[in-house]
Amino acid sequence: MCGLCGEIRFDGSSPDVGAVERMTEAMTTRGPDGGGVHVRGAAALGHRRLCIIDLSSRGSQPMVDEELGLSLVFNGCVYNYQQLRTELAGQGYRFTSTSDSEVVLKAFHRWGSDCVQHFVGMFALAVLEHRSGVLTLARDRLGIKPLYLAESPGRLRFASSVQALLAGGGVDTELDRVALHHYLSFHSVVPAPRTIYRGVRKLPPATVRVVQPDGTSSEHRYWDPVFAPSPDRADWSARDWQQALLDSLRTAVSRRMVADVPVGVLLSGGIDSSLVVALLAEQGQRDLATFSIGFDSAGGESGDEYAYSDLVANTFGTAHHQIHVDSARLLPAVEPTIAAMGEPMVSHDCVAFFLLSQEVSQHVKVVQSGQGADEVLGGYDWYPPLLGVPRADASEAYRAVFVDRPHDAIGSLLSAEYHLDHDVSADFVRAHQQRPGASTAVDAALRLDTTVMLVDDPVKRVDTMTMAWGLEARVPFLDHQFVELAATCPPELKLASGGKGVLKDASRALLPAAVVDRTKGYFPVPGIRHLDGGVLELVHDALGSRSARDRALYRPEALEKLLATPNEDRTTLGSSSLWQVAVLEMWLQTMERF
Repeated sequence: MCGLCGEIRFDGSSPDVGAVERMTEAMTTRGPDGGGVHVRGAAALGHRRLCIIDLSSRGSQPMVDEELGLSLVFNGCVYNYQQLRTELAGQGYRFTSTSDSEVVLKAFHRWGSDCVQHFVGMFALAVLEHRSGVLTLARDRLGIKPLYLAESPGRLRFASSVQALLAGGGVDTELDRVALHHYLSFHSVVPAPRTIYRGVRKLPPATVRVVQPDGTSSEHRYWDPVFAPSPDRADWSARDWQQALLDSLRTAVSRRMVADVPVGVLLSGGIDSSLVVALLAEQGQRDLATFSIGFDSAGGESGDEYAYSDLVANTFGTAHHQIHVDSARLLPAVEPTIAAMGEPMVSHDCVAFFLLSQEVSQHVKVVQSGQGADEVLGGYDWYPPLLGVPRADASEAYRAVFVDRPHDAIGSLLSAEYHLDHDVSADFVRAHQQRPGASTAVDAALRLDTTVMLVDDPVKRVDTMTMAWGLEARVPFLDHQFVELAATCPPELKLASGGKGVLKDASRALLPAAVVDRTKGYFPVPGIRHLDGGVLELVHDALGSRSARDRALYRPEALEKLLATPNEDRTTLGSSSLWQVAVLEMWLQTMERF
């Protein structure tokens, strides 16, 4: 919905208002409808607004309540804000707007940092208490909305994007070698709290951080779903699971229609987004705006899935927009797509989301998306090999099917300056999967993918690419109550029928069989998956630039091999390994301009 930022000082000096103003300005695309900065004591808060709920100035931020002694900047949407407003009004709170932001502010006054337990939605927020000077930062359960941090002696800055922090200045941009190892292991995912920059961290999902005026702080995680059978559902049949999940998704989809502007759907033609359309049609939505995108074929691969998206659009009578991007538009979009990335992301469909969002933003301000279903319901091909693997062997089995390259291969790729002697990515997976709360190897993998890998790949991808055009994306499959239910579903039901079996069976009464039974597809962007022509020239230019030579990130012989065979070596998800190393270099060069 918006972009937020701020600075709090711990050394007795005033906040750098100029820096906060630059940070705010750097997030204009996230909030093109207005902005402001508020200074209070040792803190300054900045905000850019995308008007979705309460389009009047009464919903503007930073939101200051002198009576309650609180100032707020907030990004996202609390879908149950109307119910919370009614509850709070019954306890004597008075409202001057119809915005969800004001509900967040009053909820904080009523419940303190525990207010996040009452929210159903996606959000990042910062609340300043006037009297005490305490700053509270929080992020939603699934990390749908980002919150980056930059700490230095005497101050803390925070923002919705890395670009905003860089615009504020004074950020340590030395590369974090552990993050780099993760990037090359987990197809560009860098788990929180790290980022590729040593001086930038991100607040983990489902986390509240309370910052005291002297700079000391504490963090606590307020949500940790259990991926294990629930005794209350031990006697459920497959049909019971289908009905329960479908009912929960119905609620999630309905919640995400809350807005004072029209809401559309990104319709890829896959089962996930198609089911969102079907459920909205079931609930009485008429002339729903739907959008699909396609590209020219390349490398023998089709660049669109119009047959499926058209079928769904015709079945449910949507106002469908078919957006075709020819090769001439693809190349010029690569550099601005990389510039929009909050962190470097290797997935070839980033360009697709960027161009799709550009077109969609001309029609609507809000869309629902099917993102997240594969991680929550076992849709990827690396889950079936884990079925039956002993729980003690979960970590090793997961790494065997998931990571892009083993530790030794990373050592062969990186120059000595950036190489680590120890496999820190294996350590990360092992530590996460050894935690209690996941019954089987499949459950452990789904928990890791849902709470970590999903957050810093597909979710981050959708947020940054849509917000680059002032478009808000809502993801019903990541409704936390739906995730909690799905986490207790038996793995065998999830992995049936080639993945997401329980969802496919639940969908048969709603969707055409051709959509339910189709082979799993991905957002096809052949011109990026198969590096050639102008895109390959961009890669060569970036990796051969003066900046790249000075950084000397990769071993020359390893880079030469990748450049000689640009489409042979691939990541687990099918992206070119050359593209993976090039995106990082191109992103770093782009960030140097801030």
